[in-house]
Amino acid sequence: MRRRISTAAATALVTAMTAVAIGVIGSTSAPLRAESDNSCAGLPTYTELKQKLIEASFSTNYTGTNRGFGNNMWATIVNRDGVVCAVAFTGSDRGAQWPGSRVISAQKANTANAFTLATLALSTANLYPLVQPGASLFGLQDSNPVSTDVAYKGPSSNYGQPNDPMVGSKIGGVNVFGGGVGLYTAGSKVIGGLGVSGDTSCADHNIAWTMRQLLDLNHTPSAGGDNISYPAHPKCLGGETPPAGQ
Repeated sequence: MRRRISTAAATALVTAMTAVAIGVIGSTSAPLRAESDNSCAGLPTYTELKQKLIEASFSTNYTGTNRGFGNNMWATIVNRDGVVCAVAFTGSDRGAQWPGSRVISAQKANTANAFTLATLALSTANLYPLVQPGASLFGLQDSNPVSTDVAYKGPSSNYGQPNDPMVGSKIGGVNVFGGGVGLYTAGSKVIGGLGVSGDTSCADHNIAWTMRQLLDLNHTPSAGGDNISYPAHPKCLGGETPPAGQ
């Protein structure tokens, strides 16, 4: 003789089974997702990023137009999945450098990482001539919008601090002028991207270039292959020259 299950009992059973299924899926997939997406292993820490940003920004290597206006700077690092790992600035507080350059630096880091391979290094400066009307990548700059909910969330007082609200999230965005470079370990392994902003795009590139050298993450597949090239990238104030080294 069959027993009929009441509607309430059936609902309770379905709810319980759903909870178990969600728990099983979550327990297996969440740690894997966190490990692959959010790991910043092998990348500079916040302290290292800030130190090298200050060192490169005020290095005597760059004078005159090669250092632009001499502004304070922002820098961002993303991992290979485009997750922001650190954001820093050189000034006394977040208002000592252009506030808008915080997100631009992240956008540049994302772009350099997104279009860099073990066999081909492309800086954001390299992309400039390729996205002009009639060129092969025209429209690229509109292809991956910045995630504004990531860019502008959280208290502004945390901007550029170890707990910057962008850290741990994917910023997205494509930027196509100087200041973004891919990060390479030995053997030309790509591990992320670095973006610098706060001055002319020419100065931004020079500072990012030097930071990558200081961080020993400049093992690109070809020496100087992703350096800025004039006049393919326009000069900013006039008289700029590409930085030395790799």
